[in-house]
Amino acid sequence: MTGFRYGPFHDGPDPLAPPVDLREALEQLGRDVMEGSSPRSALEELLRRGTRETAGLDELTRRLWERRARIQRRHNLDGTLSEVRALLDEALAAERAALFPDPSDDARFRETQLDALPPGTAAAVRELADYDWRSEQARDAYQRIRDKLGQELMESRFQGMKQALSDVRPEDAERIRRMMADLNDLLLSHLRGEDTTQKFDRFMAQHGDFFPENPRTVEELIDALAARAAAAQRMMNSMSAQQRAELSELMAAAFGDPRLAEQVSTLDANLRALRPGEDWTSSARFRGQDPLGLGEGAQAMADLAELDALAEQLAQSYPGARLEDIDLEALSRQLGDDAGVDARRLSELERELRDQGLLERAADGSLHLSPKALRRLGETALSDVVGTLRSRRGERDTARAGAAGEVTGASRPWEFGDSEPWEVSRTVRNAVLRTASTGEAVRIDVTDVEVVETEQRARAAIALCVDTSWSMIQDGRWVPMKRTALALHHLVSTRFRSDELQLITFGRHASTVDIGELTAMEGVWEQGTNLHHALLLAGRHLRRNPDANPVVLVVTDGEPTAHLEPDGHAEFMYPTTARTLSKTLTEVDALAKLGASVTVFMLGEDENLAKFVDLIARRGRGRVIAPDLDGLGAAVVGDYLGSRRPRH
Repeated sequence: MTGFRYGPFHDGPDPLAPPVDLREALEQLGRDVMEGSSPRSALEELLRRGTRETAGLDELTRRLWERRARIQRRHNLDGTLSEVRALLDEALAAERAALFPDPSDDARFRETQLDALPPGTAAAVRELADYDWRSEQARDAYQRIRDKLGQELMESRFQGMKQALSDVRPEDAERIRRMMADLNDLLLSHLRGEDTTQKFDRFMAQHGDFFPENPRTVEELIDALAARAAAAQRMMNSMSAQQRAELSELMAAAFGDPRLAEQVSTLDANLRALRPGEDWTSSARFRGQDPLGLGEGAQAMADLAELDALAEQLAQSYPGARLEDIDLEALSRQLGDDAGVDARRLSELERELRDQGLLERAADGSLHLSPKALRRLGETALSDVVGTLRSRRGERDTARAGAAGEVTGASRPWEFGDSEPWEVSRTVRNAVLRTASTGEAVRIDVTDVEVVETEQRARAAIALCVDTSWSMIQDGRWVPMKRTALALHHLVSTRFRSDELQLITFGRHASTVDIGELTAMEGVWEQGTNLHHALLLAGRHLRRNPDANPVVLVVTDGEPTAHLEPDGHAEFMYPTTARTLSKTLTEVDALAKLGASVTVFMLGEDENLAKFVDLIARRGRGRVIAPDLDGLGAAVVGDYLGSRRPRH
């Protein structure tokens, strides 16, 4: 019987993880672009902000700095000195207790020796190196000082060594000294440029248990050792001059073998020469109450350096930065697995936005929303509009493709609200194909249903004129206006493909734009609402489509304050002049002669604007609609659908 073993999946992304949901991300991205951000800035902002399910780069960075501050606020670097002082006091107290009952001159002489010890901890430990202890407890305490110093010294240079040396025997200390000698010999050979491949293999075969990182090459070994040694040096830099002097002197007593401290000094010198780019000179301020030993202090400095590197990676401020640069293992180590998952999701989100073609690079290197992204934004905007129309009018599906019109000869999957007749043969065929492989009886499911596609008998030429003056931005109407244009554009391009939609923007001047240009348009401070120019362009569009039903829709929040002179100059004057009003109304009359009435969607409650749009309605048999911002899209789309009727 074959056995199976299951474990965590580590080779690449989790194949069972749900795919990245781009809908929310694209909606946020599109909103920022419509508010005036460049696609690159919008993408960066999205990654900084995150989504509802994923913490953004700003939140991860905040947690990094919080952890960094916590390390420095909680700890100090007195741990090794404090522990050695405590062990020394224990040894001296036990020795004096053993000498006190002894009346001999030797006991008094020993007491005199102990009383004459120098006040410094390191100097006292050095003086007692050859002292013949009477008390076994004192001898044991002094030996623990030597072992403690050796463990801390090794831990400060080799991660995990302290635990491995918890029970040190004389042969262990000798083995460590041999390992250090062999290591320095290997590094010196590498420093001289010799081929050290075989020497490295022999070294790892003999001493590999000292290196849980399991380096595969001498370069990986040097990287790991240099990072740890630099952290230990930064820890020493962070101490006071007195603390550094005390520790440097104490290290000579590590394991009772001064040769070990010499080997560590040689190791540091070799690593400095091999990795001069490491940070050997900086320091940090520790102001807490929890003391750290040498090994713990070196780890704290290594953590601080790792936190700084992660913060730089999360900032993405260097040339060519990508989220794939983030060290997920280090992030998980510092902030927990959830942080690593969030960073991986953000990286996948960035990659999917690019790989799925939602962002494309222009010839000048700048990023733009792709047509695919604009279609998705339009689909979302139209869906919101349809929802508003249904709730307002009780209609089932205002955006359906044709209503009791002419059959196109094609069919399409049924969608909720469709009232077209079923395409029976295709529906049955879909059910048969779906159930063929299962052997079940053929049953029609809702997913099998296809309906006959119809189209309106009359095509329409639509001119959507949108106000892009500064007041639209200032009063929060910029994004609703763009979403309205997106919804109408998506409806026309997907459901009424024979219609011709022209988007026209007007501020001081008017211009025709495509949906991508309108979506990415940035607000510009300029005075003037040149509806006259916009209506001129609308008339030109209608004349190019004489066989189409003419539809002119105007979205504005202000009366016209500019008009176009014959030489192309835009004349601005506030308040509205009789000349501006006359030229604008002349174009309204010209559109009426083409069979078009102008529907004005009035935003705001400006009294002068209300008077002007009422005048347009009377003059050109148009309509005035005053929606709120949430209902603007529904009002425009609904009016367009209502105007799609055959011409007589």
